Amino acid sequence: MSWTEIVLEVPRQHAELLSDALMEAGALSVSVEDADEGTDAEQALFGEPGLEPEQKAWERSRVIALAEADADHAAIVAQACSQCDLGADINKNPSWPFTLRAVAEQDWVRLTQSQFEPIHIGKHIWVVPSWHVAPDPDALVLELDPGLAFGTGSHPTTRLCMEWLEQHPPQNLAVLDYGCGSGILAMVANKLGATQVDGVDIDPQAIESANYNSERNRCAIDYFVPEEFSKTHPATQYDVVVANILSSPLKLMAPMLAGRLKPSGGAMVLSGVLARQADEVIAAYASHIKLSVWAEREGWVALAGQTN
Repeated sequence: MSWTEIVLEVPRQHAELLSDALMEAGALSVSVEDADEGTDAEQALFGEPGLEPEQKAWERSRVIALAEADADHAAIVAQACSQCDLGADINKNPSWPFTLRAVAEQDWVRLTQSQFEPIHIGKHIWVVPSWHVAPDPDALVLELDPGLAFGTGSHPTTRLCMEWLEQHPPQNLAVLDYGCGSGILAMVANKLGATQVDGVDIDPQAIESANYNSERNRCAIDYFVPEEFSKTHPATQYDVVVANILSSPLKLMAPMLAGRLKPSGGAMVLSGVLARQADEVIAAYASHIKLSVWAEREGWVALAGQTN
């Protein structure tokens, strides 16, 4: 089957409504781009986590709808514009001006897979998609495909935590990965010799993904949503607590996470923290554990500390 892209340029206030209307009119998918991309007028729309701007489109937005090549593209646009009252903006013309672009036939699975290569982390860790062969089979290899749950090793915060674990191997220790996502940090801890590893995440889909990934990598790890974890492990404390989330929830969870750490010789590493947020997070944990910046990458930091 072949496809065609229907391309419209509209003001910001129409982009979201038009996108929804195009889907209802028969488009297979819709995306929105900055119509001024690559020019001096290009706009940066998305900001740092937690600081995203309110607007969900650009001043001049390019709306791109994917449709079957033999579809009535003019009818799709006319129906969508009529639903959005866009005709009133162009002197009663039946629909907004649009152009068509043919989409070449491709092996989309192979194309998508080609965008994900093995990732080398630290000294001896490789994260390898299932369609690749591990570059170094004697290294610590995680077979992990990009998916819906956060954590494939590509983000600086994930890498920082993995590097910390590699440099502080939890041999024969108990490890808690709070906010486990794909389970990548829990699996690293397991492969580095931890005797007990538990993972917790608020997203049931992340728990499902983490279980699947752990089975593929032959890692014995138990995963829980917070409510289940509280019931089954009400007072369990760990030698190592790792939490790669974001600064706001990390600050709120300071008493809980610190309470999960063994009071003597326990190690904590936190990430998901921007460098400018480090002091605030350190202060939130000050009454529980002394943390400091262990490493920084691309504006993100990992905080680490140890109980007395």
